[in-house]
Amino acid sequence: VQTAAQQVAEDKFVFDLPDYESINHVVVFMLGTIPFPEGMGGSVYFSYPDSNGMPVWQLLGFVTNGKPSAIFKISGLKSGEGSRHPFGAMNIVRTPSVAQIGISVELLDSLAQQTPVGNAAVSSVDSFTQFTQKMLDNFYNFASSFAVSQAQMTPSPSEMFIPANVVLKWY
Repeated sequence: VQTAAQQVAEDKFVFDLPDYESINHVVVFMLGTIPFPEGMGGSVYFSYPDSNGMPVWQLLGFVTNGKPSAIFKISGLKSGEGSRHPFGAMNIVRTPSVAQIGISVELLDSLAQQTPVGNAAVSSVDSFTQFTQKMLDNFYNFASSFAVSQAQMTPSPSEMFIPANVVLKWY
């Protein structure tokens, strides 16, 4: 989790992403401590260095007070083309091997008219459901790996035991 943004203009912020080649998804979320001003939201951009070390900026989507988080797939973007962005004229300090996430605070009307890069699709409910299913499968498999029969149990009054069939029934 990165919360230390570099402010590059009054309404623009960037976060560094070291080792970006190994990152598949980026989650952008508001902490809930400071909302956007009324009628405003944040465009979310991803920037990575091209073969010449120059930044390539791509629009991923947006976050607002009403939609305070989003998950973006960035693994397929690292070879794509850049798009129009609000960070071009700024002299942003960056390391050549570091990617960046840029947040540009803009009017909600402006956000609605922007078109994110196609293969950065925000994860849908189906993929969230799929993630949840896999997470629960892993939890059940992990918890089951500790299963013992009643004959194998040694009395331990300080520990609580949950029968595996209760977890399975809940699942």
